[in-house]
Amino acid sequence: MKPMKSLLIALCALACVHTFAAEPVGNRITVDISANKIKYNNMIFGHFIEHFDNQVYGGIFDPESKFADEDGFRTDVIEALKQIKVPIVRWPGGCFVSSYHWMDAVGKERTPVYDKTWHVEDPSTFGTDEYIKWCRKVGCEPYICTNAGTGTPEEMSDWVEYCNLSVGKFGRMRIANGYPEPHNVKYWSIGNENWGFHELGARTVQEWGPLVRESGKLMLCADKDIKLFSAAVSNKEWILPLLKEAGSLLNYVSIHGYWDFNSSTYDILPYMTCMMKTDAPELDIQKTINILDVAGFGGGKIKISYDEWNLRGWHHPWHINLRKGHDLAARRKNDTPSEYTMADAIFSACFLNSCLRHADIVDIACFSPIVNTTGAIFVHPEGILKRTTYHVFDMYVNMLEEYMVPTNLRTERLVHGKASTGVLDCILTSDKEGTRYALAVANKDPEKSRMLNIDFEEMNIKTPKRISGKVLSGSSPDDFNEIGAENRVVPQDMTFEVKDGCVELPPHSLVVLKF
Repeated sequence: MKPMKSLLIALCALACVHTFAAEPVGNRITVDISANKIKYNNMIFGHFIEHFDNQVYGGIFDPESKFADEDGFRTDVIEALKQIKVPIVRWPGGCFVSSYHWMDAVGKERTPVYDKTWHVEDPSTFGTDEYIKWCRKVGCEPYICTNAGTGTPEEMSDWVEYCNLSVGKFGRMRIANGYPEPHNVKYWSIGNENWGFHELGARTVQEWGPLVRESGKLMLCADKDIKLFSAAVSNKEWILPLLKEAGSLLNYVSIHGYWDFNSSTYDILPYMTCMMKTDAPELDIQKTINILDVAGFGGGKIKISYDEWNLRGWHHPWHINLRKGHDLAARRKNDTPSEYTMADAIFSACFLNSCLRHADIVDIACFSPIVNTTGAIFVHPEGILKRTTYHVFDMYVNMLEEYMVPTNLRTERLVHGKASTGVLDCILTSDKEGTRYALAVANKDPEKSRMLNIDFEEMNIKTPKRISGKVLSGSSPDDFNEIGAENRVVPQDMTFEVKDGCVELPPHSLVVLKF
């Protein structure tokens, strides 16, 4: 489709950048020459899938679809995920896993089960082996979250045995099921959100550490080389007792975040309110880093996995009201196209920037979920729709360089009521030698272009007259993609004029500059 008027507006604004050069520049990015570059883990661009509503069945797995391959996987989804080079996918939950027993969904005879978390029957036709096969087709690492709710430490370790060994009862079971080679699943999480009442099999602080310790011991007895995660929440009352009991066994603590929490009431936050939440993830990360330091596991001894995150929470009314039951039909409100605007894209860019700025400690992040609900891709019978958040991943994965360059950013404030946030959010990446750079900048201002002064000389670069890049924006901050208008908000190639070291950034935009 032809770009809409938003592109023309942006092009006109960029073409007249020189008219702003005389104004004082309040936004400036400089390189922090006292700090070393950090090679970040591309697992930060990971995703998550749960047996919730139409994420698995009718999402990534739909044998009746005209797009299905011989294994029932949607090929259009797989190709879209390859485009954004998805590095890791966490499965099968989420809250779903806390009453999930993996043996119901392996082998020729599957056992349909009633999902006590989401109040539907799961046919068990998509289980461990299908998940691994799907991951191999996507080209991503599998990351299994285990049942620490109604499950047992032994059941968790049996799952490791099934996936990774070729001896023992469960290793031989996998071979008998038609998979002679081990699945070699490296990443394993003990539990989901067992700190919360909403989770089936929730635990107290006093119970959680010993359970993680004993589960981890058994799992490592099955495979000493796996990476172990534990469900956590970013407060010291929870993490410190956990690490005291099980810290020596863990590679990661897993934390989650949703900032437009609309599970019960479908009331989507407006753009400016969302922008005021863009600093929250980094505050959460820093809080967790401080706790790890206090516990003696700082400096990367235990890293952070932000393995569920999204601006928007999932809408599923009455989830915690056990006497009332679930409103199943209301879940489809999550598929409303107009919910996923430039607010989602810019928040997602700011979230990824926060992880990348702390890439020495934040090693993995999983956008929640990968398809449908609030995912980056919406799947329907006639194809797929790439939401605004999909294009953020596309730009970051395919345009950023592999090293984080520490920077200092001076930025003006964007004010909304009594709250404020920096109007720009930036990260700078480079290749190992420092001969190529990619600068990602989110302009949160809903209405105004903003100038950014870039100190090229600190990067040993002669100030260019022009810079090439891509821009993700829209005709308004509330613009979105929908069926029939799939390309309303997509990245556009741009050439940016540089005047006195400054470039102009369109309103409500994500820009990646290459130089």
